[in-house]
Amino acid sequence: MKNLFDIKDYVVVITGGTGVLGRCIAKYLAEQGAKVCILGRKEEVGQAIVEDIVKNGGVAKFYKTDVMNQKIVEQNCKDILADFGRVDTLLNAAGGNQKGATITPDQNFFDLKADEFQKVLNLNLTGTVIPTQVFLRPMVKQGKGSVINFSSMAAFRPMTRVCGYAAAKAGISNFTAYMAHETAMKFGEGIRVNAIAPGFFITEQNRALLTNPDGSFTQRGKDVIRQTPFGRMGKPEELCGTIQYLMSDAAAFVTGTVAVVDGGFNTFAM
Repeated sequence: MKNLFDIKDYVVVITGGTGVLGRCIAKYLAEQGAKVCILGRKEEVGQAIVEDIVKNGGVAKFYKTDVMNQKIVEQNCKDILADFGRVDTLLNAAGGNQKGATITPDQNFFDLKADEFQKVLNLNLTGTVIPTQVFLRPMVKQGKGSVINFSSMAAFRPMTRVCGYAAAKAGISNFTAYMAHETAMKFGEGIRVNAIAPGFFITEQNRALLTNPDGSFTQRGKDVIRQTPFGRMGKPEELCGTIQYLMSDAAAFVTGTVAVVDGGFNTFAM
């Protein structure tokens, strides 16, 4: 029997590919033989990631994008098809938060900024819908492909502060289930849509929220550790195996799932 986890020569598109998690995943997938298309806004960072991958024998290319601009994403898709001929996997890793869409301990709901709440919804949710719509087309034409969305612990249970982000990520989980049914029923079993829900990983976006300047944990960071049975934050590379599984033939009968990688955080109960 062939290696079901083999992803050699898969063409993988990663939105948000210049972030801490995106770049780690990109490097890993390239090491496994995938051809990695890194989409992001930071061209200098993206090119540096590509150079690192190529230097180590991998295949990668950077494409500057804006996941909320359909015309730009469509041009990204045209460029990728011209460069690689196909798209096998879309990893929707783009996302983020904004100050006005959060409610700090010394604030209440009336301090929420509706416009920034909307921006967070757009970035995380619409910024997943648009790339999915664009990159799904070549997958449908070739009869096979997979979409992997990024959900969150905040999608499973309400968390303090992250009002807009939690609403968006709950939408991601729902959108994943919807699209799994939609694509299977209308385009066949070759198209699969799943999501990954990371626990807590230190990124540039949450570093100040979870850690102090000296590297120690803030009270919120301590609360996360207290509720994580493994007793630590996740390491970016610990997401890679689950993503490889979901994009490979090992998950050929898997669609509509949200795979949790959280050190047990979502199991915690007092």
